[in-house]
Amino acid sequence: MSMIEVLVSVMVLGVGLLGIAAMQSIALRGGQGSLESSQAVMATNSIIEAMRANRANAAAYVYDGTTSCGSTPAAGTTLASSDLNYWVSSLKTTIGSATSTCGKIVSLGGNNYRVTVQWDDSRADSASGNDKKSIVTDASI
Repeated sequence: MSMIEVLVSVMVLGVGLLGIAAMQSIALRGGQGSLESSQAVMATNSIIEAMRANRANAAAYVYDGTTSCGSTPAAGTTLASSDLNYWVSSLKTTIGSATSTCGKIVSLGGNNYRVTVQWDDSRADSASGNDKKSIVTDASI
């Protein structure tokens, strides 16, 4: 009788440990998603501050990188083109994968701009099938 009790208790303990391992896996995926979201917000604020520092040429920062996420704008001779090159390069190295991470800056008229960062978040949210995540920020320069 005591052997059966030991076997049942070992089985209950095993099921509990498997549950703890599953919770740990979910927590790690959620943590990765939170990290990428935080990095996207910081990158968005970074390019907005670069635009504010170069306010006279803020219109030169308009860029649509969402049409071809695999590319990075060339670093030209202007501060705006160098800032855009650095911004997109840093997005691709810190958030998601280099082929699915992109940024977009749109002029809303006047001194208002919309900055969008988009990336593939399939590791953190694979269950829902919603792999594309984005952060959209409107700013007045």
